[in-house]
Amino acid sequence: MVAIAERAGRPAEAAELVDIDRLIAAYYEIRPDPSDPAQRVVFGTSGHRGSSFRAAFNEGHILATTEAICRYRSMRGYDGPLFIGRDTHALSEPATMTALEVLIANGVDVRVDSDDGFTPTPAVSHAIIVANRGRSLDGPGLADGIVVTPSHNPPDDGGFKYNPPNGGPADTDVTRWIQDEANRLLEAGGSDGVDGIARVAGPEARRRATGYDFRGTYVDDLVSVIDVDAIASSGLRIGVDPMGGASVAYWGTIGERYGLDLTVTNDTVDPTFGFMTVDWDGKIRMDPSSRYAMARLVTLRDRFDVALGNDTDADRHGVVTPGAGLLDPNHFLSAAIGYLFGGARSWAKDVGVGKTLVSSSMIDRVTADLGRRLVEVPVGFKWFVEGLVDGSLGFGGEESAGASFLRRDGTVWTTDKDGIIADLLACELTARTGRDPGEAYRELTERFGAPVYRRIDAPATPAQKEILGRLAPDAVRASTLAGDPITATLTTAPGNGAAIGGLKVATAYGWFAARPSGTENVYKIYAESFRGEDHLARLLDEAQALVASVTGAA
Repeated sequence: MVAIAERAGRPAEAAELVDIDRLIAAYYEIRPDPSDPAQRVVFGTSGHRGSSFRAAFNEGHILATTEAICRYRSMRGYDGPLFIGRDTHALSEPATMTALEVLIANGVDVRVDSDDGFTPTPAVSHAIIVANRGRSLDGPGLADGIVVTPSHNPPDDGGFKYNPPNGGPADTDVTRWIQDEANRLLEAGGSDGVDGIARVAGPEARRRATGYDFRGTYVDDLVSVIDVDAIASSGLRIGVDPMGGASVAYWGTIGERYGLDLTVTNDTVDPTFGFMTVDWDGKIRMDPSSRYAMARLVTLRDRFDVALGNDTDADRHGVVTPGAGLLDPNHFLSAAIGYLFGGARSWAKDVGVGKTLVSSSMIDRVTADLGRRLVEVPVGFKWFVEGLVDGSLGFGGEESAGASFLRRDGTVWTTDKDGIIADLLACELTARTGRDPGEAYRELTERFGAPVYRRIDAPATPAQKEILGRLAPDAVRASTLAGDPITATLTTAPGNGAAIGGLKVATAYGWFAARPSGTENVYKIYAESFRGEDHLARLLDEAQALVASVTGAA
């Protein structure tokens, strides 16, 4: 079991707050050593992340990565506007300025927030989608984007990610090319390396960038994806905690624009995030799916019909109701799918439901009952992008509180996670059905059973992690799991055949999935049981034993 810190859910103390001046000084002063793996650019689908204190997110990283993105754009022939947005983490502002200096020097048509405000990830994705509407996603004139955010990570982290012309997280072939080119620049000396990257001085770079109304464009278009009139006419009392993130100005605008009874419970923006309650491990983390990080909003639940949260770049959602408290993300995803495909939208019959393979099997049961096609993919929102773009997926969701879905007319809205529309969907569901998402999920459990779900970490060496990441299904010799016959042993995702980088084993009443961590010497086990806590504990025990039998892990 994961040990919960004694202070989890309590207000952060002064001694726990990051020194912002030192953090930013380290960004400029520390030069990364590319011979140290921990100091290289690691550019996954969520971009490059790290702390300037640990030489993992410094000016050199952003210079090299931005130059690599410029070269990738040139290679692909992308010469349309590049939309760039940043969140409220302290390192986001200097990193954005560094990126601007390189982008402008490369002649890129850069679009920045016209009010110099913070920009949620979904607003950048929306801007790209709107700019490229009606175009083939290849060749000249295409827009793309950069979001400067480490998502819900602690205050001393920075993050930098690239969204190609499809508007969603970049696929592995793109991120690998950018990562390799960035590291080549870090390794090279003189004019061939970071010191040779062309730059335009910050103030001039900002002057030459073009302003774009991210907030107004996004908020005005919400009516195409959410029934905001139903929310307004219901008189629903809505509370929102943006958790000090990029959506802070958006929620007030949404309430005013659509006449909602909406209260922003905390509009503080403070790069130390000193107003937060600490997470399960005692760290400050802006995670709207954590009852510890969301403790303040949960205490206010009786003041509102629905209360909502977002992480720092607003790509994750959190939903709090008077009866259920903070909903488990899997519970909300299940309720949302049941609502959207149960009559709230008139999407074509062949429009499917997307889920990651570590999301709840309640989604499978709800989707089957609706007569819809289920598309189960590996972990990562990038796997939903193609289906959202062409309209073959109406909804894509993952267990870590990320989701997006189509416009009401069945066309693409965003292809990156959108915590704002997920939150608003909770309001629409409540307004139109007369029951909140917690009640909607309870009704689903009465029909399909009440699963229990847990994720744990278990130790593993690098060699054991490598074995787990490339297993074949026939490596599993067991025929039963927690007393039930095994019905599926998967190392590729049923929805698209892509490798899952691990293992999933299922029975009629439960399942587990095991995946190696990309950053720690552990592997993650996700498990779910439709037979209760005792059965779940047995699943987890047998999962660890089974993984050990094929990898030698403890």
